[in-house]
Amino acid sequence: MAKQVLKLNLPQFAFSIVFFFVLFHSVISDEASKTFIFRVDSQSKPSVFPTHYHWYTSEFAQQTHILHVYNTVFHGFSALLTPQQVASISQHPSVLAVFEDRRRQLHTTRSPQFLGLRNQRGLWSESDYGSDVIVGVFDTGVWPEHRSFSDLNLGPIPRRWKGACETGVRFSSKNCNRKLIGARFFSKGHEAGAASGPLNPINETVEFRSPRDADGHGTHTASTAAGRYAFQANMSGYASGIAKGVAPKARLAVYKVCWKNAGCFDSDILAAFDAAVVDGVDVISISIGGGDGIASPYYLDPIAIGSYGAVARGVFVSSSAGNDGPSGMSVTNLAPWLTTVGAGTIDRDFPAQVILGDGRKLSGVSLYSGAALSGKMYQLVYPGKSGVLGDSLCMENSLDSNLVKGKIVVCDRGSSPRVAKGLVVKKAGGVGMILANGISNGEGLVGDAHLLPACAIGSSEGDAIKKYISTSANPTATIDFKGTILGIKPAPVIASFSARGPNGLNPQILKPDLIAPGVNIIAAWTDAVGPTGLDSDTRRTEFNILSGTSMACPHVSGAAALLKSAHPDWSPAVIRSAMMTTATVLDNRNQVMTDEATGNSSTPYDFGAGHLNLGRAMDPGLVYDLTNNDYVNFLCSIGYGPRVIQVITRAPASCPARKPSPTNFNYPSFVAMFPVSSKGVASMTFIRTVTNVGSANSVYRVSVEAPARGVTVTVKPSRLVFSEAVKKQSYVVTVVGDTRNMKMGQSGAVFGSLTWTDGKHVVRSPIVVTQMEPL
Repeated sequence: MAKQVLKLNLPQFAFSIVFFFVLFHSVISDEASKTFIFRVDSQSKPSVFPTHYHWYTSEFAQQTHILHVYNTVFHGFSALLTPQQVASISQHPSVLAVFEDRRRQLHTTRSPQFLGLRNQRGLWSESDYGSDVIVGVFDTGVWPEHRSFSDLNLGPIPRRWKGACETGVRFSSKNCNRKLIGARFFSKGHEAGAASGPLNPINETVEFRSPRDADGHGTHTASTAAGRYAFQANMSGYASGIAKGVAPKARLAVYKVCWKNAGCFDSDILAAFDAAVVDGVDVISISIGGGDGIASPYYLDPIAIGSYGAVARGVFVSSSAGNDGPSGMSVTNLAPWLTTVGAGTIDRDFPAQVILGDGRKLSGVSLYSGAALSGKMYQLVYPGKSGVLGDSLCMENSLDSNLVKGKIVVCDRGSSPRVAKGLVVKKAGGVGMILANGISNGEGLVGDAHLLPACAIGSSEGDAIKKYISTSANPTATIDFKGTILGIKPAPVIASFSARGPNGLNPQILKPDLIAPGVNIIAAWTDAVGPTGLDSDTRRTEFNILSGTSMACPHVSGAAALLKSAHPDWSPAVIRSAMMTTATVLDNRNQVMTDEATGNSSTPYDFGAGHLNLGRAMDPGLVYDLTNNDYVNFLCSIGYGPRVIQVITRAPASCPARKPSPTNFNYPSFVAMFPVSSKGVASMTFIRTVTNVGSANSVYRVSVEAPARGVTVTVKPSRLVFSEAVKKQSYVVTVVGDTRNMKMGQSGAVFGSLTWTDGKHVVRSPIVVTQMEPL
């Protein structure tokens, strides 16, 4: 039976408990214990107890073991409990909220230059640039011996650092240094989860009970954000160049919250947020998201809650948007204090060609580095002709070796890892594989380090090959691998997998915020597994090439570290604003970026404000700042009461007597939502305040790109004057739409922009106009 949560009417019961975790016969079908997270009003602690831990163990969990106690970004605890115990504890007047621990999933060297950085110029020109900034990475751990984490020529660790280098299996205090200054691991929620089971401390081929990375994802993201540079790198001959992260001098602190083949549990992630803020990180990079495709309200989302606690204390938090694109409303990590990052391509590719027996050449990509087919033609077969879905997908044990032995096999993408399909073909005796996209993946391609000659192709090419097989008496093919090609145009292109808007919780906030390089990114790799991550892959490589919004997120994290180093007084909101308002929407052909899935022009639902341009973000001119009070007012504007807001903010909150409007939230984008019922002229007003961080005496003038016919946008005043005494100015935007004449695009919205310029700086914000009832 589906899980059910009885939630009180928030406005009516604003000073009541957020919700009761009841109906346990519906929530849990058996009596087994599970992990739950409890949000507790810290001010209710009786003075007789010296610590909250003593209070929790005495008052709430006398018959169970507490896993984590949260004191910094969140007040409460997590524990393994039976349904009866949870039902009892949830009735306590100090308990504000209860939610079951959930499993989340990872959103799995030219890219820094593609952000506008160049060696010996700008943000990389200073000898110690970024060395005073600490980046915390929440992921699968780290392979500390990798050259990307060398501390050669780095100065002392910042004195404010309060973190630790936790020891465990194959990880000692000596594995930390002046670069990798801290490493922790969080496994209590994972080990308590019935589905994942306890870690095996002996079988090191499975996992390490320590910060050491058995998966590779964490090593890759950490080095993308802040890996050292000055040595040659490649992955089996592909993507040769100088290895470097975005912020190569920044310090790294690794928080292992995800475990190989087991995901990442909310209770452990929340504990990592708690520790990282106390440790003293400046930036948190979290390439993790919900595994069920459903966006939870902020007060039920530990990533939203933990990140709020971090942002409220001045820590910038960068998160991945998710890999469920190109479907609309697929973007995750939606909290307005998070910086949510989608993925685009860079101007480098790894092309391969499928050459058919009739002479046609079809384009694809591959990172295969073994023995080539050398032009030899092989018989071509598509198992999907059997009509059995598992056969077409090349699932484990689905292929008949009599059918595929000595042949190139066409496999459909989906349901199992791309590289695993190649292994299935190889085990069945196939000599090669062509991996064909379906309609949902469109023409979006990512390279893989396959175990046999293999090439990924788009949906249209896949259809062409299948038709060739079905109409030819003797279909044959070969695969030609082209290596690494630079200077690809167009670039960037929106990755087909990159999650899309609109925002499924609060469409008034445009998400994703921006995009960054996330396709075929080369970075450091663990020595525990091969480049495919398959247990049967005995190859070892110092670097690996991966794709995903997981790869885009650390680019923004590294950029935030450099901006924080250059502007120590900038808040997380100002750093995000600087990135968003200077982002580019044009590719290297000077045309609007293309959507890889469709081949059409992309929109702000795909790329947010645009593609990160760090060189411009260094000097944005004007910025949109937000305070903790602004976030509270926003939560009030969407109907959260004080008691609900306290679940997120930790501190007691109060809403203004007059309900705020979400349109006045000082975000660097505008979303005008006209009711579907509107059949004539409708209008919406926005108030924004900008802060001048450029030349003191400046005059900015506005220009507007109207979203569509039938929509007018006016800005008052149209001119903003700044001086030594006047640092902030406010303006009002009015969007008027005649819904009878508006023609919404395929996405159900039309798009424009508002730009302030002083002749040097260009401060751009996207405008979205849609007909949608508030969610």
